[in-house]
Amino acid sequence: MSQPMSQSQNVSSAASNTAFDNSTALKRASNDMGWEYGILMDPTNLDKIQCKLCGKIMSSGRQKKRIAQIKGSVSSCPNASKEDIAKCKAAVEEGSKKKKDKLQAAKEIREEVTIMEEEDGDEEVEIVGKRKRPHTLGPMDKHVSDIIPGKMMMGQQTISGTHFKARSEKVDSFLARWVYEAGIPFHAFDNNSFAQFCEAVGQFGMGYQPPSQYKLREPLLKAEVERTKKCLKKQEEKWASTGCSIMTDAWSHRKRRSITNLCVNCKEGTTFLSSKEILDESHTGEYIFNYVDKRIEEVGPKNVVQVVTDNASNNMAATELLKVKRPNIFWSSCATHTINLMLEGIGKLPKFKGVIEKAKAFSIFIYVHHTTLALMRKATKKRDIARPGVTRFATSFLTLQSLAEKKEALKVMVTSNEWGRVNGVLVAQKGPYATVLSISFWNGISLCLKVFAPLVKVFRLVDGDRPSMGFVYGELQKAKQGS
Repeated sequence: MSQPMSQSQNVSSAASNTAFDNSTALKRASNDMGWEYGILMDPTNLDKIQCKLCGKIMSSGRQKKRIAQIKGSVSSCPNASKEDIAKCKAAVEEGSKKKKDKLQAAKEIREEVTIMEEEDGDEEVEIVGKRKRPHTLGPMDKHVSDIIPGKMMMGQQTISGTHFKARSEKVDSFLARWVYEAGIPFHAFDNNSFAQFCEAVGQFGMGYQPPSQYKLREPLLKAEVERTKKCLKKQEEKWASTGCSIMTDAWSHRKRRSITNLCVNCKEGTTFLSSKEILDESHTGEYIFNYVDKRIEEVGPKNVVQVVTDNASNNMAATELLKVKRPNIFWSSCATHTINLMLEGIGKLPKFKGVIEKAKAFSIFIYVHHTTLALMRKATKKRDIARPGVTRFATSFLTLQSLAEKKEALKVMVTSNEWGRVNGVLVAQKGPYATVLSISFWNGISLCLKVFAPLVKVFRLVDGDRPSMGFVYGELQKAKQGS
């Protein structure tokens, strides 16, 4: 229990809290709740923070536990309220649960793997628990005990911890070298299949030889296709019980090749159905209708609830034909495409169009010249002003948002001596210089962000990987109200 503070301590604490609230608080790029109660004291040291409630300087990783009054690892904050304690305690418990669940999920994924098979005759192997003894690889292997994957998890190795760590680091270095040389993306290691591959190699033991290029291209690929088809059978069974949606995705290649993809979506997930490159035929509504209608027959007309397309005019024409032939099937427009059209339409209004074009022109000018690009990155501490988005307008919005965040840094940049030396007197008197120092330009950016932000929030919601149907209506109502 914290002791009551004297009046002078209360005044000091209040003054301290006010100072924290009014200061430009430094923080790491993190959504961790601990940053609600602490600020960075030194931008060069991201591990030391000062508590907003009591002013104590400590390690950033323990702030939540300190506020939550969790004994044993860190001293408790004397000024934390009951609400703060409950809030941080819930966050700590949630984090601990997520960590345990992640470890358990990883364990279950690895335990699904077994490469031991029961053989006939003299080579029949002895079953150890749920696992079987591996094939004999050499004259000494029969004297080696079986590797039971369950005991290799969670730190239950028979070798000492020091030796295990050293051996793991050696294996890691070989893996890392292959990753860097082959250009493997880092997120590939988050796949469950990679964890299962590592488990399978561990069960195999010494002497594993990777497959040849031919084996990967031909027999292994065909086998994986068949395995995938079997996995998708579960989704096909759901088509009849819960219904499904057919989704179209038409796009043009850089070489003007038009491709249309069709997928089937149900409660169990999304399945690729077919893909067609449209070369000689015109992209008429009748052509699209016939293509989609054949796939409806393939899936089963009784199983299809709706067809989802974008709002292109030829798709609208196909929709009318669909209503005539199959009145029991609904047509729905793609929410992502619809909201993107709304954003583009608003962006073409005179009030916003000029600001967006000026922002684009300034960004292009900065990135076209390597000297101005270097100056910009120096002024913004190596942060870019252009941010790519999933659509053209999303990119424009993110760029406006980025410019607003770096407003003061850009003003300092264009008024510096370096800017004048690089660009000359003529450039300094007009164009980018005038844009950055224009009050109306920055007011226009603020207005654009205020108007577009609610719709962009909905756009991100519907364009994400998580199901969003239950949230779209409410978020659209908020967008209409400008909240």
